[in-house]
Amino acid sequence: MAAPVEYETLNVAGRDVQVSNPRKVLFPQAGHTKLDVVRYYVAVADGALRAAGGRPNMLLRFPNGIEGESFYQKRAPESRPPWVEVVELKFPSGRTAHEVVPRDAACLAWMANLACLELHPHPVRAADLDHPDELRIDLDPVPGVEWTQVRQVAHVVQATLADFGLVGWPKTSGSRGMHIYVRLEPRWGFTQVRRAALAFAREVERRAPELATSKWWKEERHGVFLDYNQNAKDRTVAAAYSVRPKPDARVSAPLAWDEVATCDPADFTLATMPVRFAAVGDRHRDIDLHPASLDRLLELSARQEKEGLGDAPWPPHYRKQPGEAPRVAPSKRRVPKHPLIEIGRAREKADAFAGVERWKAKHPEAASYLEPADVLVDAMRGRFRTWTRIRVNLQHVPEAQRPAQEALDPDEDVRDWPKGARPAFSSGPRRRPSKARTES
Repeated sequence: MAAPVEYETLNVAGRDVQVSNPRKVLFPQAGHTKLDVVRYYVAVADGALRAAGGRPNMLLRFPNGIEGESFYQKRAPESRPPWVEVVELKFPSGRTAHEVVPRDAACLAWMANLACLELHPHPVRAADLDHPDELRIDLDPVPGVEWTQVRQVAHVVQATLADFGLVGWPKTSGSRGMHIYVRLEPRWGFTQVRRAALAFAREVERRAPELATSKWWKEERHGVFLDYNQNAKDRTVAAAYSVRPKPDARVSAPLAWDEVATCDPADFTLATMPVRFAAVGDRHRDIDLHPASLDRLLELSARQEKEGLGDAPWPPHYRKQPGEAPRVAPSKRRVPKHPLIEIGRAREKADAFAGVERWKAKHPEAASYLEPADVLVDAMRGRFRTWTRIRVNLQHVPEAQRPAQEALDPDEDVRDWPKGARPAFSSGPRRRPSKARTES
């Protein structure tokens, strides 16, 4: 017989929120329980709601903790309190979903009780789903790039924004990168905001070509990638104060610009952030005071287009866009730009990486030439979940010593889970985004 479910009821924002299995450990190394996560979001609710409140949010759930399987859930659970607000979104695929719109600390606590660790808001308000009020600049370092370089690029971003009359609000991503938000007047559609983000990324690359890149294909990247496609419709980023699925329960921390040069992402965790929040409050408390215009960035985009820089690749599951160049990875062109081989495909990232280690053991001489960025890890999109593909760029291996393409290892069936065979907890979601987690 199954053990009875334990409950604890918290009064949050005048509402009773029932926490099931409150002592369930979600972070084995740090020892944090589900109740700890719920109390964390209550403690930082003012800032978390400034980042994600009033916006449709996807749920990223870890029902068995960070070492178990996770899933994105676009559709709000049918069984929910009447005070949990939802709004219907339409996606590029043509599908629709009712997503959760948190309005108070009680809703944040309810989401945390679902083992929803990260807040994943869309860059629009529930009252106007067609006009983003955020430009999101995602600084995503390629493997091997140190945090120092991310901070250097952040300062180039700050100066570039100032030159265009814009104010950026930085935060650690809670992983390896940094996010910088710009509040916008909600006058432009997703396509225009993404185009402005692309123009901005190219301008930062022009100013700091050794440090930053706007190149979409992984085999062409170096340094810190400015992921302009995070501004495409249906893309979400872990919001400020989100708890990330890291062993130390790291969180995405809003920063003042004078903190960027010395901050360490490891300093901001589920345990330390409430103390910081009580002492200094929300570093982004004024973010909504002065929404900005995109006019000057769109003028820059028009100039770039006249100079021959048209649209850049969109994420693979988006329809081909007007003006977009052929959506063919350099490795698949008739004359490939880089010598890539595929190592393996697996449902679990750890299994895919194990295949890489076996390949290195089999080809130690070639492996000795590889740089961190030569191992390309792709989160591939399925309908219900993502899977991992790993490729190796042999550009630094002498041509005579480059191993040929071999049978994939592992070579798992990575098609979607058959209907009825998915894990019980994933019955809610119908689609998965192109990236299971935001690793920047």
